[in-house]
Amino acid sequence: MENYGVTLAEAFAQQVMRLFFSDSVTERITNKNYEGEIKNKATKLEILTFEKVSLHDYAGTPLSSPDTPQESVGELNTNQRKMYYFQVESLAKLQSWIKDPQGTLLPQSESTLKETIDTYNLGLYTKVAAGQRLGTVYNTGTVAVATGTGVVTGTGTTFTAAMVGRGFKAAGMTKWYRISAYTSATQITIVDDLDDTGTGAYTGGTISAGATYTIEAVTPVQLSASNVYQYIVNLRTLLNQAKVPASDRWLVIPSQISAYLLQASVMTPSVPQAYEDVVKSGRIGKVAGFDVFESELVNGDGVNGYHCLAGHKSAITHALAFTETGVEDVIGGFGFNYKGVTIFGSKVVDARRSALAELFAI
Repeated sequence: MENYGVTLAEAFAQQVMRLFFSDSVTERITNKNYEGEIKNKATKLEILTFEKVSLHDYAGTPLSSPDTPQESVGELNTNQRKMYYFQVESLAKLQSWIKDPQGTLLPQSESTLKETIDTYNLGLYTKVAAGQRLGTVYNTGTVAVATGTGVVTGTGTTFTAAMVGRGFKAAGMTKWYRISAYTSATQITIVDDLDDTGTGAYTGGTISAGATYTIEAVTPVQLSASNVYQYIVNLRTLLNQAKVPASDRWLVIPSQISAYLLQASVMTPSVPQAYEDVVKSGRIGKVAGFDVFESELVNGDGVNGYHCLAGHKSAITHALAFTETGVEDVIGGFGFNYKGVTIFGSKVVDARRSALAELFAI
């Protein structure tokens, strides 16, 4: 009976995995370009990237000084652990559920897994590169920035804790930085927008008092049928300027925002031949080069704003595996207790942050 029980466990796991991969937006917006194998509940996987290689003028002389591309290793930690433990009253009922994926048990398990993992990955809007967000900016007053510490001192400002994590750029800066801490209405701290190769410090120079500045996407923009297309085009522009490939781009939005797209009649609908896949994956069409997916799991709400994530499939590396499953006899009965653990995790390495963009909107 033990071997038979293991066979049932494996069959059930395969059913759940198959349903998840046919019905989740995660599979459509992430990649699996990592090194390593999930072996336990806290496996650390590696994502290797290199900086861009430079081109030089060729003068016809022998090549003597090759460049050494900077290597960066991002660490993907599969630290998300979800488990289930339920009892099946009889062997016959378990066999019936495995054969019939439309039954009660499998769709419920699949739906829970899908929602948990999609919510997790759509929450990676916090990993979008500074400067890659659309929303209402904040630029009231002026600032000074201290060398080394990254302390920003404002004059006439009203900074808020909600600004932490958003991008910051002052006049005189050549790139965007990330707000790492809020101290008061007139003081915040910024750091280099790096996790894998950064030191958690600000390496920019001094910005003297009186400088103008911008903090990106502090509050949501109000969308409508008349302006939604323009904002999606602006997302496209952000990715174009970051030199992100035009293929394999995606955008995930809630139904409230997809309704504006439908009213605007700017979306190329999916062809009838792909209807079944459209229904299962949530793909509703194509707009401005993006495959558009509809999901109510987008972070936020219709009052405080939705953090709609867009990007290229290379941006988010996702790892998932069933590492433990089993069936045990019900003591004194004829049924089984089914148990399993799902391990997963995702990572956006520094070099791929710019392959993501966010539309903060309602």
